[in-house]
Amino acid sequence: MSGYPPEMQESIRLVESTRLRRLKETFTAMTLDEREAILKGFHPDYKDETFHAVRLGVSKGQRMPIELAQVVEGRPHIGPDFDVSAPIIETDVLVIGGGGAGASAALLAQEQGAKVTLVTKLRFGDANTMMAQGGIQAADRPQDSPPIHYLDVIGGGHFTNVPELVEALVVDAPFVIKWLEDLGMMFDKEPDGTMMEEHGGGTSRKRMHSARDYSGAEIMRTLRDEVRSREDDITVIEFSPAVELVKDDKGQVIGAVVMNLETEAYHFIKAKAVVMATGGGGRLHYQDFPTTNHYGATADGVVLAYRAGAPLGYLESMQYHPTGAAFPEQIVGLLVTEKVRGLGAQPVNKFGDQFVYPLEPRDVEAAALIRECKERNHGIITLTGQPGVWLDSPMIELIHGPGTIEKALPAMVRQFGRFDIDIAKEPMLVYPTLHYQNGGVRLRADSSTDVPGLFIAGEVSGGVHGHNRLMGNSLLEITVFGRRAGRAAAAHAQQMTWGTPSLEHVAQWNRELEENGIDTGVVAPILLPDYARKG
Repeated sequence: MSGYPPEMQESIRLVESTRLRRLKETFTAMTLDEREAILKGFHPDYKDETFHAVRLGVSKGQRMPIELAQVVEGRPHIGPDFDVSAPIIETDVLVIGGGGAGASAALLAQEQGAKVTLVTKLRFGDANTMMAQGGIQAADRPQDSPPIHYLDVIGGGHFTNVPELVEALVVDAPFVIKWLEDLGMMFDKEPDGTMMEEHGGGTSRKRMHSARDYSGAEIMRTLRDEVRSREDDITVIEFSPAVELVKDDKGQVIGAVVMNLETEAYHFIKAKAVVMATGGGGRLHYQDFPTTNHYGATADGVVLAYRAGAPLGYLESMQYHPTGAAFPEQIVGLLVTEKVRGLGAQPVNKFGDQFVYPLEPRDVEAAALIRECKERNHGIITLTGQPGVWLDSPMIELIHGPGTIEKALPAMVRQFGRFDIDIAKEPMLVYPTLHYQNGGVRLRADSSTDVPGLFIAGEVSGGVHGHNRLMGNSLLEITVFGRRAGRAAAAHAQQMTWGTPSLEHVAQWNRELEENGIDTGVVAPILLPDYARKG
């Protein structure tokens, strides 16, 4: 019995009727001019009316989604008179964030001899890392190389990436794969022991290393277990989000004020260096898009680092993953990994016609899906009004043989199987979903920022991916720059000297809000999204 209602099954029969024809056809990728035209016409980043230039701070004028700007321009949780004279903890390196970037930073800082405290908003591992599925890129085959990987990343980012950050990403990649495997990560392998590698959208070589379609969860499992095994030197504090950075009279970041989510009490943790690894902001739901992001993804790190004086960049660019689930309603927005298209599934419209090459760069692919639904009216509309197109997953079994989907995509099988949809026999309904924050806090190749003592790693940063990220480079980014941040933070901690703790930057922020007449009505960071019914 199918989980799709009868009106959708009629369209599925059209998809089935064109499958053999499509198997024999070759659908070519767009030219650069075609890509540029479809992006300008249909990608959410090109809708000027949905963006706002921030009105204060060191990056005044930086464009970002209106929803994010309201949070960035928000009022602090605490005032400048908050007592920072008596910290509850003193540590060498404070890591803020419990995802893959934070865990990587904690491990490398500890290896450099630092005492580390890691604070996280929810549980350790409640992060977008856990929800990443497809894989992690690394050029470690004879026919591939870091320079080729570099060119793919730069091209995918529309040639706007920061070159030295891309260099760091691709040069460290093979070492990260070995590091993860040495720590115990179970990568997909051929019978002879070589790692399986697949294509991602916008890549010129097969370099996607994976663990079925649980790649992020397997990375997080590996890193979390390793952190827990070093509890003598790494202290993990859960349910304690940071609400403000603390500086000293020398301008250095020397810790943070955190909130206990249970008691709502604020506490100061003093540190010789701080690594910010708080992830993105998908739960702000820009332009009312659904999101793949975990519950705590509310752009906290951007807010805190910016108030402390760290410049921002690239926040006019968000990534909308082309294939978020569009049916059933219970899973709308959840990720349908790009690996599905990498294995041969085709996006097709309600008539069963393919309308885009499956492995265009993500922003181009997303724009094509939006055009098919919004302009051409060739999509499916569910009973709740959600548009979508078919991702014809049964093509995978025709190409690679029966059983391929169950073996390669167990998470997808379970995600849809709970609703009586067998993706080996029926296509998935998909639509773009808010997935990744391409921009954030500007950083250098060693993960340092313009603010002494503040280091950045992962999705909270801006510049690595330019204006579009390719599949598999986020899991790579969090480990490459997490490791670099941890190493650099530990080195900084060894040579720094503390000044007098101060919240003068909070006082300055409040003055700027008043002088500019800004009151968004938001206390920031917002920490958790508000899904309460209004009215």
